[in-house]
Amino acid sequence: MDLETRKITFVQEFLRLQNEEIVCGLEKLLRKKKKDLFEKKLTPMSVEQFNEEIDQAMDDSENGRVILAKELKKKMRKWS
Repeated sequence: MDLETRKITFVQEFLRLQNEEIVCGLEKLLRKKKKDLFEKKLTPMSVEQFNEEIDQAMDDSENGRVILAKELKKKMRKWS
C-alpha cells in the first residue's frame, strides 16, 4: 500500500472514532513525532555564520533598520 492510500485509510478510520481519549492520544503522538522530526533536522550554525549574523544585526542597528518590540506588538495585534 502506498503512502497516499495509507493516509486516506487512516483519515477514514480516524473520522469513525468516537473515543475522545484515542483522539487525544493520536494528537499527542502527532505533535511529538512532528517535534522530533523537526529537531532531528536542526543543525548548529557555524561560528562564521554566527559572526556574520551578529555583524548584520549590528549594522542594522547602527543604520536604524530596527523596530522596537512595542511597535512590533502593535503591528502584530492588527494582523488578527
